[in-house]
Amino acid sequence: MVEKTDKNDTAAEAMDIAEASEKKPDASKKDGKKDAKEEEELSEEDQQLKNELEMLVERLKEKNDSLYKPSLETLRTLIRTSTSSMTSVPKPLKFLRPHFGSLKSVYEEWPVGENKRFLADIISVLAMSYDDGQRDTLAFRFRGSTEPVGSWGHEYVSARTEKEENTEELITLALEIVPFFLKHNAEADACDLLLELENLDRLVDHVDAESHRRVCLYIVSCVPYVAPPDDAAILKTARALYKKHDEHAQALFMAMKLNDLELIQEDFNSCPDEQQIYFDTGRDDLNEILSNTRLSENFLALVRDLDVVEAKTPEDIYKTYLENTHSTMPVGNVDSARHNLASSFVNAFVNAGFGNDKLLMNTDESMMSATASLGVILLWDVEVGLTEIDKFLYSSDDNIKAGALLAIGLVNSNIRHESDPALGLLSEYVENKTTVIRVAAILGLGIAYAGSAREDLAELLLPVVSDSALSMELSSLAALSLGLIFVGTCHGDIASTILQTMMERDDIALKDPYAQFMGVGLGLLFLGKQDASDATLETLKAIEHPLGKLSGVIVEILSFIGTGNVLKVQQMLHLCSDHLDPTKEDDRFQFFAVLGVALIAMGEDVGAEMAMRTFNHLMHYGELPVRRAIPLALGLLCASNPLANVLDVLSKYSHDNDQEVSINAIFAMGLVGAGTNNARLAQMLRQLASYYSREAGHLFVVRVAQGLVHMGKGTLTINPFHSNKMLLSSVGAAGLFATLTAFSEPKTFILGQAHYLLYLLVPSMYPRFLMTLDESLKNTPVTVRVGQ
Repeated sequence: MVEKTDKNDTAAEAMDIAEASEKKPDASKKDGKKDAKEEEELSEEDQQLKNELEMLVERLKEKNDSLYKPSLETLRTLIRTSTSSMTSVPKPLKFLRPHFGSLKSVYEEWPVGENKRFLADIISVLAMSYDDGQRDTLAFRFRGSTEPVGSWGHEYVSARTEKEENTEELITLALEIVPFFLKHNAEADACDLLLELENLDRLVDHVDAESHRRVCLYIVSCVPYVAPPDDAAILKTARALYKKHDEHAQALFMAMKLNDLELIQEDFNSCPDEQQIYFDTGRDDLNEILSNTRLSENFLALVRDLDVVEAKTPEDIYKTYLENTHSTMPVGNVDSARHNLASSFVNAFVNAGFGNDKLLMNTDESMMSATASLGVILLWDVEVGLTEIDKFLYSSDDNIKAGALLAIGLVNSNIRHESDPALGLLSEYVENKTTVIRVAAILGLGIAYAGSAREDLAELLLPVVSDSALSMELSSLAALSLGLIFVGTCHGDIASTILQTMMERDDIALKDPYAQFMGVGLGLLFLGKQDASDATLETLKAIEHPLGKLSGVIVEILSFIGTGNVLKVQQMLHLCSDHLDPTKEDDRFQFFAVLGVALIAMGEDVGAEMAMRTFNHLMHYGELPVRRAIPLALGLLCASNPLANVLDVLSKYSHDNDQEVSINAIFAMGLVGAGTNNARLAQMLRQLASYYSREAGHLFVVRVAQGLVHMGKGTLTINPFHSNKMLLSSVGAAGLFATLTAFSEPKTFILGQAHYLLYLLVPSMYPRFLMTLDESLKNTPVTVRVGQ
């Protein structure tokens, strides 16, 4: 049986071999036909070129070295003069591909000399169409002659930009390639090459007057996608290019983006057109010469041109006749007082900076905010404003007097008046025995001198911060004011005083809701300074009380505001993912971690979009502090930018079961639409007013949001970014963040006795205008075409 099987197998194998031998001639015939077909397809001209190239290769293999140079020169001429379509390989390279290995062998055999270097150039070019993983194009380029790299054409130059070890040879080659790219309108390739080699500063020597703007535009647009410290290197290169080509204003913008005071001062002093510089940088008050005293005059000129001078009443904004409710007025004394308070805020926001209003003063517990609203209505007009406010300083009612003090601070917001009226009037009340008056004076100073970094104010307010006998409300608001005044300065004395106060205060004081404002004041000192806050963060870790961790989160997020730093965003999301038991652990830090994601991502569109998607997931799975912060984070990302999808999300959250989530969502709707007069948003808020008509707290926030949407009758914005979203106003960002902090516990602050904290939004308010002025700074009308 076994033998039979073996015979059968042998017979089967013999048959297979016979079939294979029969098939082989057919296969060889097919190959022969294919080769013949290829031969036939070559035109007479191509066949002649192929034969000539093969003959030249054979000559290089011969021993007669007198034939080498003529053959190499002929090869070079044929390769350079060859033409082909954009998608095909040039014919000389295609025909020489089978000889690539033999040419490399010939190269190894030849002695060192001019011919060998010449052959290396040829092999380097041929290697473009022969990829064996050896990177021969670059290797033979280094062995070849010093012939200009651009002489072989653009494709060859592009092939040289592959990444290799950062050697001097490679940098030398790159510096040959960069001028070729710039000359042939390939600025992006030149920038990418030097970025890859970490030698972008070498670009300055090669860019000419015609291409420098395109180069700068490209490299600056790369900044959000580059990790530190490469982002700073890019901005410094752009600054150097602008300075080289006498664009001093743009160079200053780069220095401001770097947040480097020494570079800012240098560019500021070297600019020949100082007036233009002053207006370009007007949002950050970089120099005492820039006082912004004409801001009110220019704003009122805009208002007259737009014909919106006439004051509006809160009823003009509410349009209660459109609301689907039978009762337009809240019922009961408490609700009536809340309604009057809401009207004071709406009146202030809608008529901000216009200098007139139609609302009659109310005499109730909301008098402080009602009186302070005068400061917003008379915003930026210091001389007229102080005259109007002065009479309220002599009132016997402490709330009215406190409101007048806060109004003085508000009217001076973003203005530097030569006579320093705010300091003169408010400083004497900082030591007042009445708490409400002290609070108003301290906050007024913080708002009036935000961003000024004046040492005399530090001497005035630091004792209030460090005095443990005072209430946490006073000490924390003094720390907040110092943070506003010294925003982004990394002031060591103030930081150490706040840290010392946190360590010395007892647990009862640190549990006070106002204590978190001390952390905000500390964080504002390091706004935008990134790693400069490391030492402070380490010190905060030594504070065992939960306020230490909360303050650490605030300092970290403010340090990296607008940077788009992915690692910091991930760190904040990790904090948000913790599921804590609020009865055992303090989870308030999660509220600020959510705001941190928005703060860090707000400088860049892609990051902002990703943050919005992340918030959607967090809203489903996050703990209560996380959910309460998400509407505010959306408002922060889209301040004064009412995107339809964001409004829809906030509208959904405004009906949430948790009261604080819905309150924050309603306020966030106001932030998103601030100063836009958005009709769709106004309609949504009217519907919410009907829905919450019986809930005084919610209705109050709806009214405030309505006032924000119509802020300045559509002429103002609270978006902290300016100059084509290139620069962040540190004062604007500080005011916005401080206001959102008050909504961490809205029932304690905004719906409680601290409703005046809403006025922290005023430093963020700025006109949405473009003014053309002559040399004497008078308004000059120009004709502008709007639309297409």
